[in-house]
Parts: sequence; structure tokens; C-alpha cells
Amino acid sequence: MKINSVIIGKQTWSTENLNVSQFRNGDLIPEVKSQKEWEKAGKSGKPAWCFYENKNINGEKYGKLYNWFAVNDPRGLAPEGWHIPSEDEWTALTDFLGGEAVAGKKMKSTEGWNDDINKGKSGNGTNKSGFNALPGGYRFWGAMFSGIGLNAHMWTSTEDYDEDAWQRSLSYNEAIVDSTNEAKFCGLSVRCIKD
Repeated sequence: MKINSVIIGKQTWSTENLNVSQFRNGDLIPEVKSQKEWEKAGKSGKPAWCFYENKNINGEKYGKLYNWFAVNDPRGLAPEGWHIPSEDEWTALTDFLGGEAVAGKKMKSTEGWNDDINKGKSGNGTNKSGFNALPGGYRFWGAMFSGIGLNAHMWTSTEDYDEDAWQRSLSYNEAIVDSTNEAKFCGLSVRCIKD
């Protein structure tokens, strides 16, 4: 599988959100659409993916949303030669781009982000880094969807206690890259980094 990529500092990152439906060994990852089944997968620690609002057209642009159990599955979510970045690898990226407070502007794509009405300016980034972050939104508690056009939420491979894992998020109205923990059952985008 060919992955479009960019070198940023000493790292090579994918420039698109992951959009695979099987693990590296060929096993299928279940597509889960209904609220009930999404919650069931999360409670039982089973891998799952979906498109935002279960619409294929969103997958074409933003890729798939995965729960953390897919990210952490030993069968390997990332294609051969790649892996899901750790908390430390994400920090190395934002440090190279000037720190979390400013890196987001350089990482966001140049189109597709909603305007910041309150500040009267575009929510788009400069994509100076070539990372091309897309506002694909996420799936949260109750299996509800939120944030398309407004936010990007991307998993790390780093666990934070039993129920949470670390993620990175970017917003249309800020230049910051937030580092926060998220419940493992949530559906977030995934970027890959080269081994």
C-alpha cells in the first residue's frame, strides 16, 4: 500500500488520514454504524471503525475514524513499514514546528476549515509543514458525531490509564496543537509515521 508522505525534521509522516479496513495481517476490522454496536465494541475492548456520520463521502475526504482498540491491536493497524505515532513522536513533531502553541497553523490544510466568525478570519492553516491536517471531526460518547470542518482529532499509540489514551487535536480557531487524553471508545482519525 502506497502512503503519501512528507519529511518533517527527522520524521516521515503520512499526509492523509488512514483509510484502511483491515489489519496488516489481512483480518478485517469491523465497520460499526449503530450507536448500540459502537458502544458495545468500546465496552468490550473490540476494534471498530466508521465514517463520519456513516457517510462514505466523508471517508473519501477525511478517512476513517477508529477506536483506540483498533489502534492498539497487535495485528497492526498501520501498513507495513509504518506505525501509529507515540506521544513522544507527536511531541517531537510539534517541537520541530516551534512548539504546541504555534504548530497547528503550520500543520492545518490550506482549505476546508471553517471560518472563525468571532475573529473574522479563515480557520485554514498554512500547511507550511506539509502535514495537511484535515478537520475530520470525531465520534464520542453515545456514539455521536461532532466537529467536521472544525476540528481534527488524531490518536497516539500511548495509553493513559485503563480507559483513556492520548490524542492530538487541532481547531479551526486556534494555532495550538492540544495534547489531551480521550476515552478509548471514541472514534478519531489516525496518522502514521514511518518506522
